[in-house]
Amino acid sequence: MSALLRRYQLSVKPQEAILILITMFWGGTFLAVQYAMTMSGPFFFVGLRFATAALAVGLLSIKSLRGLTWLEVKAGVFIGVSIAIGYSMQTWGLQTIPSSKSAFITAMYVPLVPVLQWICLGKMPGVMSWVGVVLAFIGLVFLAGPENTSLTLGAGEIITLISALAIAAEIILISAWAGKVDIKRVTIVQLATASIVAFATMIPAGESVPTFTPGLLVIALGLGIFSAIIQVTMNWAQRSVSPTRATVIYTGEPVWAGIFGRIAGERLPVLALLGGALIVLGVLVSELKLKRKKKEAPLPVPENELQRHES
Repeated sequence: MSALLRRYQLSVKPQEAILILITMFWGGTFLAVQYAMTMSGPFFFVGLRFATAALAVGLLSIKSLRGLTWLEVKAGVFIGVSIAIGYSMQTWGLQTIPSSKSAFITAMYVPLVPVLQWICLGKMPGVMSWVGVVLAFIGLVFLAGPENTSLTLGAGEIITLISALAIAAEIILISAWAGKVDIKRVTIVQLATASIVAFATMIPAGESVPTFTPGLLVIALGLGIFSAIIQVTMNWAQRSVSPTRATVIYTGEPVWAGIFGRIAGERLPVLALLGGALIVLGVLVSELKLKRKKKEAPLPVPENELQRHES
């Protein structure tokens, strides 16, 4: 019995423990961003946040920029645009929906990735991916419904869902260029692009530069530096942590966001909590893979037995 327990005991690598810690802090950023929206518009805040992140990574990797290639510029720009759309829409949505609800909807980017791969690349998702998408969609409807007693999406939910689509596109673009570019150089380009696009969007959106307050600067600069540290840490940790295991760990992000939101006074209805649970379940299920049972190979015949039959 003791040998069996030792075999199935929980084992957590140091890299996995760091990712869990990162996920906890990242869950708390939804509440911080929502607070920042009382002092700034979404596009200016996202622009300032990623400008800080780009500057932080650039100062640490300034020597590596000398080898910047056109492919890395192109990759960084495309990824940066998707980041700008994703985080700007997410931040915009936080003006009208609770931080915990935003976190659960954002988590839908995981089951949406295989669907976008199918649409854009013609790669058909597996059975479990479709099951995950269905569970996450049902959860989304439940999560959106309780506020107006009808199972329909409001403006805040739709905007946040668009952010999840953009984040899913970001993941696909990163995968497309993985191994072909230098991570540090591309990271700097994508963060700088996200900042420029967010700032530029202020013009058509009619958003003005807010009054600089200590609270706004602390949150924007703090999240910018935190984003830079997170990016570097995730790249380091995921060298030895499988994508599936990492995704399972990241699934805790909306859960932590819900916990922090609860502490801050947010109270989601039971139906909304059920929807959030279904989204998390959909994320987990979408990462499962069905394996066909392999035929057992025939046992090798001992040489002396083979000789006995031949004789």
